[in-house]
Amino acid sequence: MLRALAIDFNSYFASVEQQERPELRGKPVGVVPVLAETTGCVAISLEAKALGLERNIRVAEARLRCPGIIIVESRPDLYIRYHRQLKALVETCLPVKKVQSIDELECELSGDFARPARALQIARDIKAKIARDAGPLLRSSIGLGPNWFIAKVASDMQKPDGLVLIDSDDLPQKLLHLELRDLTGIGANMEKRLRAAGIATIAQLYAASRDRLRAIWGSVEGARFYEWMRGAPLEREPSQHNTIGHGHVLPPAGRNDATALAVLHRLLQKAAMRLRHSGHYAGALHLTVRYTDRKDWDAARHCNETQDTLHFTHVLNELWAGRPRELRGRAPLQVGVVLTHLLTGAEHTPDLFEADKETSRARLHSAVDELNKTFGKNSVYFGGAHGATDYAPMRIAFTRIPDPELEEIDAARERRLKPKTPRPPEGK
Repeated sequence: MLRALAIDFNSYFASVEQQERPELRGKPVGVVPVLAETTGCVAISLEAKALGLERNIRVAEARLRCPGIIIVESRPDLYIRYHRQLKALVETCLPVKKVQSIDELECELSGDFARPARALQIARDIKAKIARDAGPLLRSSIGLGPNWFIAKVASDMQKPDGLVLIDSDDLPQKLLHLELRDLTGIGANMEKRLRAAGIATIAQLYAASRDRLRAIWGSVEGARFYEWMRGAPLEREPSQHNTIGHGHVLPPAGRNDATALAVLHRLLQKAAMRLRHSGHYAGALHLTVRYTDRKDWDAARHCNETQDTLHFTHVLNELWAGRPRELRGRAPLQVGVVLTHLLTGAEHTPDLFEADKETSRARLHSAVDELNKTFGKNSVYFGGAHGATDYAPMRIAFTRIPDPELEEIDAARERRLKPKTPRPPEGK
């Protein structure tokens, strides 16, 4: 029985750039977070892949191996806009069950859509609608399977622009030609563990018992993997926020203590705004700093759960002041802030002796957030981030699609704190 459709947009960022800029079409393209020879390509076009380049390759190496490659700077807001359009187009054909990432969607097949012939037709309809309404450069690979795991594997079998169906009756035959790393959930470390246990092929993996896989994984995930390979429905735990955080690699000119601290404050203020937007409270703050000489430092502190940026600011400053003396003056390379121990608003109990303060701070932060969403990020910010407001721009992580309306500016507000009053009809 078919239950899942997985759609993967191939070389997504580069394909969007080629769709928007006709002069890039048919050429090798690399998309980078910043225009620098030392940075890595967050995406490369299909033409660059055909020449042997891979994602994350350094720009300097990409130019050596492919002298004609065109390097373009990433435009996250554009990719998010296309993502929303593509999701809406897919949903005119089939409901989207889950957004797996910015370039990957999961749909559920049921009823008539679960029949193979009908599922194949709906997949073709999705492809045709995307090519017509979003653009022919937005090529996708679609997999159909008895669960999302198998559908995802199927979507990876034919790229670009593939369509593969694997039904329960096709298992394991249609998987046997694959490598272990071709299966979602098996990375380099897990492959080593499997090989150490005498499992080097898909056939050997499929033949292993549920208990053996659980022992190799060291958790119930191994038993689940056993079931997923056989087409069983995926068991999912309810989605929930566990942490909210941001990180940033400092440019060479900013690799000093003063800039690192200012960037930490900038990251904290972004994370706290997201915390309030999600309706959660955080009970701990975790800082990390990685130095150019590969030394790492991290520190954390628990507190009464809060959404208060000013409270977190005091905690950050105290943690920073307590870092080891031998690290002071070293060149920091990367910094990060994570808010943890999250509670929903319903789980939060206000401090009996701080209720008035919490209420007044909530009004303050609400006003600051509204100003930043209306007039653009950093229109109002707390002083600790002074000098670092241009750092840590919006980035798209693999597991999180940012909200430009929250992290940059909400264009729908038209820079107005109050909605525009409609004009009365003439003559009235």
